[in-house]
Amino acid sequence: MEPGNDTQISEFLLLGLSEKPELQPLVFGLFLSMYLITVCGNLLIILATISDSHLHTPMYFFLSNLSFSEICFTSTTVPKMLVNIQTQSKVITYAGCITQMFFFLLFAGVDDFLLTVMAYDRYVAICHPLHYTVIMNPWLCGKLVLASWTLSVLHSLLHSLMALRLSFCTQVEIPHFFCELNQVVHLACSDTFLNDLVTYFAAVLLVGGPLAGILYSYCKIVFSIRVIASAQGKYKAFSTCASHLSVVSLFYCTVLGVYLNAGATHSSHSSAAASVMYTVVTPMLNPFIYSLRNKDIKRALKILFGQKS
Repeated sequence: MEPGNDTQISEFLLLGLSEKPELQPLVFGLFLSMYLITVCGNLLIILATISDSHLHTPMYFFLSNLSFSEICFTSTTVPKMLVNIQTQSKVITYAGCITQMFFFLLFAGVDDFLLTVMAYDRYVAICHPLHYTVIMNPWLCGKLVLASWTLSVLHSLLHSLMALRLSFCTQVEIPHFFCELNQVVHLACSDTFLNDLVTYFAAVLLVGGPLAGILYSYCKIVFSIRVIASAQGKYKAFSTCASHLSVVSLFYCTVLGVYLNAGATHSSHSSAAASVMYTVVTPMLNPFIYSLRNKDIKRALKILFGQKS
């Protein structure tokens, strides 16, 4: 895969979070720990939902898909960063950079769409409880997950193909720990107007659209909970979507915080450090959010460990 330009750029340099050699062991240990926790935590969620028949429901089907996506999402960036620190090399090939960018956008999109699907699931469960099993049938659940993956593939493929048309000059240093779309595009010495236009349009459509769907679902949920007579009934209804609401808040707040912070500070290294929140910290925390106050997951995990002991 060769870029279409005269200089035949074959590689980029990922500058990482810090260029200070004395901090590299600390960064390596910290990110390795967070990566292992992320993989193990999300893998346990997947195994728990598979092993316990009580969790073979739409909500946990979506949750297991989200956990799988979170593992893949983190795996697109952190392992390469750890290898670069360990080998003391900042190099990533041109093909490797485009590939990393494709999969990063793919799994980020899947996360976004799955959170929207899960909000719809909670809306149906609380606002239409008597018709829940009819509406959220296995066929519909499968189509919703397939649609999430298909739209994400098309979205990431569009951005990757748009990046391939760019020409790069001698400036190949990316002030980030992975090939972030905006950072790569702004390294180009050719016109990036079309890339920027597509990026902004896609952001409004594929981030604003799902967010609007989530907000609409929760507005309906709040109105439905308000008409429940007993306090215990209200608590039970709210508790079924509390974990999802926490994950949604964490995901969107960190993403919006990163890009608003980047726009305010104009510092690439500050943006890279802030992006750790949604690329590493959020996927790491999600299993804890879904398991700490979830009796079903706790029971499934006890059964899982009981089977292995």
